[in-house]
Amino acid sequence: MIEGRNINKFFGDNHVLRDVSCKFHPGKTNLIIGQSGSGKTVLMKCLVGLFEVDNGQVLYDNRNFSAMNIEQRKEIRQELGMLFQGAALFDSMTVEGNVMFPLNMFTGKSVEEKIERVNFVLKRVNLVNSNKLMPSELSGGMKKRVAIARAIVMNPKYLFCDEPNSGLDPQTSNVIDLLIQELTYEYGITTIVNTHDMNSVLSIGDSIEFIYQGQIWWSGNKEEILHMGNKELNDFVFGTELTKRLRK
Repeated sequence: MIEGRNINKFFGDNHVLRDVSCKFHPGKTNLIIGQSGSGKTVLMKCLVGLFEVDNGQVLYDNRNFSAMNIEQRKEIRQELGMLFQGAALFDSMTVEGNVMFPLNMFTGKSVEEKIERVNFVLKRVNLVNSNKLMPSELSGGMKKRVAIARAIVMNPKYLFCDEPNSGLDPQTSNVIDLLIQELTYEYGITTIVNTHDMNSVLSIGDSIEFIYQGQIWWSGNKEEILHMGNKELNDFVFGTELTKRLRK
């Protein structure tokens, strides 16, 4: 489990996160949602340590990540997988090289062991025999699947996904959503997805934190979210023509 306790984050005089407390559970797809500028991306970056919290704590299974120094954080960082917005593949590396990168950085495995692990995760994301392809030869959906393979190659306990459907068509987005959820259930990962995509919310939102003006405004799940009386939440949820129809 990942827990945030009374997290505050300032950028100068801008108080971006205001006493944010939240819990993200293993074996569930935990979503952080909210409008642009609400603080959801800042919260995710605080959770992974890209931003330091000004007040409050971030805990990984009761380990106080916020109080650790760089050396102490290494153990937890090796338990993290990260799916970046836009996939963020290395253009100069093959698919195999991209997926193998964390193994090269953090393990002393032999070349044979690393290739075996790379092949395993590529098969799991339905990209068998793609090892020698370059990112320029891949579709948007294939790039995201390579990025997911790279994120899980270290068999992480915690998986962070930043806008995983960015730039994808609805059908491919659904494939990526379901793949993330399947991997979460299969390996019991604590998965956190930062998104504003309501299709994702209604499809895989096992647990949802809605941020409004830097505060947790509502917590719940996909079954509850269409039936709440929270004005700010409803303005977000029913902000498209499609979701407006669900309200009728």
